[in-house]
Amino acid sequence: MQLVQTNLQVNFQRRSISATPPLNHPPLPKPPKMSIKALLEKHRPDLAPYEELYKNLHQNPGLSLQEHLAASTAASHLRSLPDFDVRTDIGGTGLIGILKNGDGPTILLRADTDALPVKELTGLPYASQKREVDIEDGVEKPVMHACGHDMHITCMLAAASTLSSSRSEWKGTLIILFQPNEERGAGAKAMIADGLYSPSKHACPVPDIVLGQHVMPFASGEVGTRIGSFASAADSFRVTVYGRGGHASQPHRTIDPVVLAAHIVVRLQTVVSREVDPREAAVVTVGSVQAGMTENIIADEAVIKINVRTVTPETRTRVLAAIKRIVKAECEASGSPKPPYWESTSSFPFTINDEQTTKTVQEAFTSYFGYKHNPSCNPLGGSEDFAVLATEAPNEKVEGGKGVPYCYWVFGGVDPDVWGEREKEGRLEDVPINHSAYFAPVLSPTLKTGVDALVVGALGFLGKGG
Repeated sequence: MQLVQTNLQVNFQRRSISATPPLNHPPLPKPPKMSIKALLEKHRPDLAPYEELYKNLHQNPGLSLQEHLAASTAASHLRSLPDFDVRTDIGGTGLIGILKNGDGPTILLRADTDALPVKELTGLPYASQKREVDIEDGVEKPVMHACGHDMHITCMLAAASTLSSSRSEWKGTLIILFQPNEERGAGAKAMIADGLYSPSKHACPVPDIVLGQHVMPFASGEVGTRIGSFASAADSFRVTVYGRGGHASQPHRTIDPVVLAAHIVVRLQTVVSREVDPREAAVVTVGSVQAGMTENIIADEAVIKINVRTVTPETRTRVLAAIKRIVKAECEASGSPKPPYWESTSSFPFTINDEQTTKTVQEAFTSYFGYKHNPSCNPLGGSEDFAVLATEAPNEKVEGGKGVPYCYWVFGGVDPDVWGEREKEGRLEDVPINHSAYFAPVLSPTLKTGVDALVVGALGFLGKGG
């Protein structure tokens, strides 16, 4: 997940945003004959082996497009379960497991699998020491599961085992999907483009509902849901601005791209503070500025990497236009010999939870988790490509011919005692967040909570047929 902020109140003006046209929801089946709690106690596997599986994944992460261990581990586990039809190599290392269990709705559960170019500093006995060459740019980098995707994989595999074991208690079709390349915002699109739902290619049954979750830095054992806008859109760019290089002792005979880039960076700080409605939320971050190789040469060009987060389409349009206007104007003011060169490096859609689908999940969560379920948690500051798996699903019943309902929720990964202490001290900023070199979910009760949330969410729709 692309993360900007967590545990902060994000205030924004509610707008009318629709991720898909009005959707047709499948009728809800009868609930399982056995209570959800009893079902989980009977069918949830011993989680000790899954803790070891998690440690192995954590210690051996794979960068985006290189999630080979995660994919092989997931495929092998699903094939070990009765009646799962496993299909691999979808949009890269993506895969699905299909479990058909009579008439009923089709529910897709999604987990992401990629890691990040971060050097781990957690000090855990199973901390990653791995380095690998990133196939995107050919550069060797440290690798860490700094966003919790290893926890997502492990929870999903245990949930698949639970739902497989409890087949007598529900009816319908279950799809377990493992998606690569979430961190760069391209994995879901790649699976769709590779024919995920195409009858002539991978032939994944078209889901009626798509569900997913993310581990976050709040108290373990708790879960959070929200109707409507839940995660921001994200747009990232690599912008090259041009100067005229030369000797550092003769700046009057050059056009310094470093000075040009510096002016752009400073001016971009005014986009949110002076051009965005204070009731809205937006973030503009310059994460990288690169120019030159040594101190006595003025370079010919500078490269600026910009990341933008917005929560409404109107603000997204305004902010992106402001950034391009500022870059263009600063280049002209510096006498740049040619226009800037723009490259889009990633783009994440809005995540907007369907109201009826989310209400169903909320009812199931409140019944099972009780007060540890927050049905109005804060929106994420980060971004996800999860929604693409739903918004691009074929659906002849809606305008445009595609789009099914979805719900995305969060669950906590911080030791509850640690969280309580930091909250009491007013020092929640000391809790490591996603993408930090120190981020590592506590194994218990995080794993159990994530497993139970997936099972309870799915059974809210699958229930008991007949």
